[in-house]
Amino acid sequence: MRKIWIITVALAISISSASVVNSQTTFVANPVPVATNAPIQYTTVNALDVVANPTRYLKQNIRIVGKFDKFSTLGLDYSPAMRSSENYISFLIQRPDVTNHNIPLSELKIFLKKEVAEKNIDLDAGDKVEFTGKVFSNALGDAWMDVDDFKVLTKKNPKKEEQTFD
Repeated sequence: MRKIWIITVALAISISSASVVNSQTTFVANPVPVATNAPIQYTTVNALDVVANPTRYLKQNIRIVGKFDKFSTLGLDYSPAMRSSENYISFLIQRPDVTNHNIPLSELKIFLKKEVAEKNIDLDAGDKVEFTGKVFSNALGDAWMDVDDFKVLTKKNPKKEEQTFD
């Protein structure tokens, strides 16, 4: 009889202890609100590193500085990494490891919203650009990147103001 009484008391103590722990745990487990307006942090990377290991940069916010090559339709409307040609245009940068002539880095699929591209339609091959964004896919073993911000740093052939003679 004494054994049953000891087991009953031990069980009652463990149940009441568990309910105290649970109520404390529930109170402590309430999440603290997090600010949602924190600026996105971008890591400056070399375009060749992204091409060499697109999986490493997947879902990462990155910044690339390179020489613009041309606007293109490369990669548009490809279903595994869909970016519609109605809303986007892709562009290519020049390979940074080749300096004696222009070779596009076609392994890096870079997508820019058409509105932004239209504002930069006068870009020439060799203009230095900086863009930030996120690698959203590694389809076909290539890096596919959405651009958040696009800047022209220097123009290769800046327009000279025409002289007028009166």
